[in-house]
Amino acid sequence: MTTAESASESSQAGEFDLGKLLAERGAERYELHTRYLNHQLPRMLHTIGFDKVYERAEGAYFYDADGNDYLDMLAGFGVMGLGRHHPVIRKALHDVLDAGLADLTRFDCQPLPGLLAEKLLAHSPHLDRVFFGNSGTEAVEGALKFARFVTGRPRVLYGAHAFHGLTTGSLSVNGESGFRDGFAPLLPDTAVPLGDLDALEKELKQGDVAALIVEPIQGKGVLTGPPGWLRAAQELLHRHKALLIADEVQTGLGRTGDFYAYQHEDGVEPDLVCVAKALSGGYVPVGATIGKDWIFKKVYSSMDRVLVHSASFGSNAQAMAAGLATLSVMENEQIVANVRATGEQLRSRLAALTDRYEMLAEVRGRGLMIGIEFGRPQSLKLRSRWTMLQAARKGLFAQMVVVPLLQKHRILTQVSGDHMEVIKLIPPLIIGEREVDRFVDAFTAVMDDAHNGGLVWDFGKTLVKQAVANR
Repeated sequence: MTTAESASESSQAGEFDLGKLLAERGAERYELHTRYLNHQLPRMLHTIGFDKVYERAEGAYFYDADGNDYLDMLAGFGVMGLGRHHPVIRKALHDVLDAGLADLTRFDCQPLPGLLAEKLLAHSPHLDRVFFGNSGTEAVEGALKFARFVTGRPRVLYGAHAFHGLTTGSLSVNGESGFRDGFAPLLPDTAVPLGDLDALEKELKQGDVAALIVEPIQGKGVLTGPPGWLRAAQELLHRHKALLIADEVQTGLGRTGDFYAYQHEDGVEPDLVCVAKALSGGYVPVGATIGKDWIFKKVYSSMDRVLVHSASFGSNAQAMAAGLATLSVMENEQIVANVRATGEQLRSRLAALTDRYEMLAEVRGRGLMIGIEFGRPQSLKLRSRWTMLQAARKGLFAQMVVVPLLQKHRILTQVSGDHMEVIKLIPPLIIGEREVDRFVDAFTAVMDDAHNGGLVWDFGKTLVKQAVANR
């Protein structure tokens, strides 16, 4: 055997085999997370009975080793807008890998970023330029930097209860104290109540506000300001020479029944827009900060400032291909129209149940971003149980609904935020009548059980004990 043959055989013997690795070590998944990653995640999953083992996924469904299907009404917090493993996006990624492009040379201009920017801007007619990063929080960071630089002002306003990300800049405009605690000092930003124009104007009059950043529909609680608020806020901001930033990381790309959620209100044209999540096609992380020409030209004002804001993996070929394929699927499969029709069907059928169940307070939202809020019942027996849960920890009743939806009906959902009695539904945008029927039937069964004093309350006692133990 020659030296070359020996080396080749040795290389083949040591070749990386992903399938073999997963077959040998996949069963250790929860142990590996406990030992090497966030040890509280497997602990939490075990406690609420979410410690499932999913073997594969397709479209709006997961499958376990026995072939049981689980309906996904969470979409990876919105990342899986087109479901999992869409064939068009899979093919685009195979194609871009097979093309062997000279990617990320840093000193050339590849075509894919320009093509994706062109495609995005076609849906954003009042905007002109795009910066590509790698995540939603990075898109927000870019918008905050741009707004501060072009206005020369330090402070950004944000809505109470907002969520804009968890890196330091975006954490500064995060309205949830549980995420902020222990990470001070943060940037000089100020919360204003969502929809409160007087509070907004009071802050603007101080003359140091660069921008207001707002989710047109807040992910936490699925909350919106009153009709006309966003346009009036935009007018106030511009009058005081401040900018409007729309965080469309979760609400954008069709989620609410328009390409962007701000488009539900006539005349709203944000100065900067942040997108991410669904743009990835569920495969390659990508975020985009989209803005007006004058903003970009002021930030990148000379050749000396050509890299004043950049990202090492921004505009990489795989992410750009995934984004282009995603937008192509949205157009060719009429995703936005499906969201409008299916979302209205789901929301209206759930809203019709509010008269049937004491503890179902409200169903709200737009498109396929729906909040189901629970409230204090009137009957004495149910009220005493509700009070027990609230005394232990607000949000436990919503968790009591989420768990049997998974355990009994194989439907994955989430509580919308800490200390909130709200379930948020953000399923893949491809779902239809079949999935609506399955969810409404399952939700009705769980609510029947809760109102009849069924087994769901036994799990509630477990949650109470866990909440008390964690104090």
